[in-house]
Amino acid sequence: FGSPNTFSCSSLCNNAHRAIGPLATYGTTYDFLFPDFKQCEQIVVWGSNPATDSPPNNLKSLLEAKKRGAKVVVIDPLKTYTAVKADEWIGIRPGTDGALALGIANAMIEKGSYDAAFVDDWTHGFGEFREYIKRFTPKEVEKITGVGTQKIERLAEDLHRLKTAPLHYTGLEYTDSGVQNIRSLLILFALSGNLDRPGGLVFRMTQKVPLRRSRIEPPKGKPPIGQDRHPLFCDLNKGGHFMELPRAILNGEPYPVKGLIVLGGSIVTAFPDPEIWRRSLEALECLIVIDRFPTNEAYYADVILPATTMFEITSYKRYPGHVSFRERIIPPVDEAKNDYLILAELAKELGYGERYPQSEEAMLEFVFKDAPFSLDELKSKPQGLSFSSSTMVYEKYKTGLLRKDRNPGFDTPSGKMEIASSLLGKYGYDPLPIYREPIEGPISSPELTKDFPLVLTTGTRIQSCFRSQHLNIPGLLKLQDKPNILIHPEDAKPRGIRNGDKVMVRTKRGKVPFYAKVTDRIVRGVIEANVGGGGPLQPKEWKEANTNELTDPENRDPISGFPVFKALLCEVEKI
Repeated sequence: FGSPNTFSCSSLCNNAHRAIGPLATYGTTYDFLFPDFKQCEQIVVWGSNPATDSPPNNLKSLLEAKKRGAKVVVIDPLKTYTAVKADEWIGIRPGTDGALALGIANAMIEKGSYDAAFVDDWTHGFGEFREYIKRFTPKEVEKITGVGTQKIERLAEDLHRLKTAPLHYTGLEYTDSGVQNIRSLLILFALSGNLDRPGGLVFRMTQKVPLRRSRIEPPKGKPPIGQDRHPLFCDLNKGGHFMELPRAILNGEPYPVKGLIVLGGSIVTAFPDPEIWRRSLEALECLIVIDRFPTNEAYYADVILPATTMFEITSYKRYPGHVSFRERIIPPVDEAKNDYLILAELAKELGYGERYPQSEEAMLEFVFKDAPFSLDELKSKPQGLSFSSSTMVYEKYKTGLLRKDRNPGFDTPSGKMEIASSLLGKYGYDPLPIYREPIEGPISSPELTKDFPLVLTTGTRIQSCFRSQHLNIPGLLKLQDKPNILIHPEDAKPRGIRNGDKVMVRTKRGKVPFYAKVTDRIVRGVIEANVGGGGPLQPKEWKEANTNELTDPENRDPISGFPVFKALLCEVEKI
């Protein structure tokens, strides 16, 4: 159609952690990195809870490493299931992870407990970085984060002394400096001597995966929506930034958007300011919704196309170095159709059908045409098949295994690990991993804190649902039938709140009802609010609890454009 505007959930999830942060620092995405649990002496879980991963493979590996003798440390505002199983839980004020990483780096450098040879030979910008972090002394960082000075100094010592595998994920993205906080961690683990060494954070060996994919470049001409405000994000993703779509629909900026296809997305429950999204959906001239259940968006749609579940299709699943056949368990229910085939048939009607295989079998034949095994062989192996890989080599930057030109170094403009990022500098962002204090927090907003004294963090996964998905499934609702907030006993008591009480959470943007879970498994002064509420098929308690009535569409990480979901201010009152 000539439209550059493809969007995905990457407009508010995973892209800072998976792409922008590591590309700006190491020159590669996080897909090509893994924590070496099998050889580590310590695991630091930061911004991640592998107990709620799908599937929880990392939790199994972590617990096996712990049984073998590895120390497990969890840094998180919540004492998650993983933290309960760990050797140590370090509670932290939400949004201040970057300050803690810089404070640990400061302690390491001041004591000379860092990998000086790696720094001298393979880093770019260390001098400026060292100067910048002088202000992040352990004592100052304690004031910011709530993590004690002695713990910071011990973390610095242990990181350098022990072979440490880091496990971090999207929990670090949703703050005022999410990308730079992630970069601070990546730099920290490299300075400590744990990058691409046994037991650390390791680059995967280059492996050609002989599976075919259709690659259609975005059209030239109009820039995608959001290019003016988030150019790096749009260039890396070759598409638009969905957070910017309302101004295009409602105001015609930078140009009008009049039609939208929503495939498997719940916009009104996922993005800040649900009301602006309702107005945007209503203003569209054409809205097509493809989903398994009616969502909020379906009620504004001109056309609703029912999609299958993964149990009703024949497909495949890729993992790093591994692929498995996805067998259909039951036939599609009623008119439901494979999401892919809905789009393939739409393409056919529009004259582009030759670009898209028109059946599941044809799609599989296209994908596996050049594979080193037959499709029948894959189908006969329920556990899947692994691709052959090269023998692991460490310190790949020394032997040309990280760069496309096969020269030694990292695949960055400088050829080194970039503490001062050339990529960020090119787009006008600060090249150093600058920490930004949350603009809505006790330090930056003392006046606002008088009315909203608690820090609000949202988005932690729970076991019974995935965001707004599955909150209409009776068997899963039995696990948790109401939306909760987690609140510390010392915060609950002066408010007269007891476990199970219905409460109102207020921010300066709105108020939402929840049910209190009083627990010491959260940092004092912080509450965690469940997300996913607000869907039309949910029970009344969940339907009333759209957390994004509390969040702020304008409070965002300037680099990724992600909204700040994990460092806001609120108050909680018993209803």
